[in-house]
Amino acid sequence: MAMSAGEIEQMITQAIPDADVAITDLAGDGDHYSARVVSRTFAGLTRVQQHQKVYAALGGRMGGQLHALQLSTAAPEEK
Repeated sequence: MAMSAGEIEQMITQAIPDADVAITDLAGDGDHYSARVVSRTFAGLTRVQQHQKVYAALGGRMGGQLHALQLSTAAPEEK
């Protein structure tokens, strides 16, 4: 069962409350998304660590309910 853009955004903002999240359905199929996540909590973290925080927020749904997610992260000063 695929996830909706709203579900993805909600899970990210629950785990990273200050996050500014923009989700785009890349293929119109509810299975391939891109996400832009900006959060102060990313300051000082490597890009890999930032992505790990987002994947943790999704609770292991990557590769299952969420087939593909093109991820872009940044701290506000990196926008």
